[in-house]
Amino acid sequence: MTLAFVTVLSAPAAAEDMRLMVLGDSLTAGYNLPQDKAFPVQLEQALRARDYPVTVLNAGISGDTTAGGRARLDWVLAEEPDAAIVALGANDGLRGLDPEQTRENLTAIVRRLKSQEIQVLIAGMLAPPNLGREYGEAFNAVFPEVAERTAVLLYPFFLKGVAADPTLNQADGLHPTADGVAVMVETILPKVEELLHKVDPCGCSWD
Repeated sequence: MTLAFVTVLSAPAAAEDMRLMVLGDSLTAGYNLPQDKAFPVQLEQALRARDYPVTVLNAGISGDTTAGGRARLDWVLAEEPDAAIVALGANDGLRGLDPEQTRENLTAIVRRLKSQEIQVLIAGMLAPPNLGREYGEAFNAVFPEVAERTAVLLYPFFLKGVAADPTLNQADGLHPTADGVAVMVETILPKVEELLHKVDPCGCSWD
């Protein structure tokens, strides 16, 4: 995949806006999509339509793994997010990487974010079925286990409602279309709202 960091050109953030970072790979970078159809942009639009004063930061790099995300944490933390969606692991699974490495990297990412008082939501992934049952069970268990051990929110499957649906995926069968991204946003939105309420429990910034 092409390595590309996508910077979202959002409207200037108000001083009170919360900053929500989406740390991910091509699924968040908006691979082969117009910039305004990428997941972070559509998510910000959906949140603002619900009167959440949120700026969503796209920290997605196509082809990235959990190891890559871990390695660039210093860079993305310079954006000073209040909350983060960690949507990494798809490429670990596609490459058949050791699930223990994925677990170690994901745990380190979450703990580093929490050490900066950043609220975290893990967007989990499922292993490709062609890698076999044993690998799939080991890989799929990583995300809920890390969420439980680090006491953060979990959305079990980032591609829920989209994976394996040819009408919602590009020709490669791996990356969602703009409509597929819209489904992803719709399904994850309640969990993202829960995340934002952990940042601001009273809802004071949007009441």
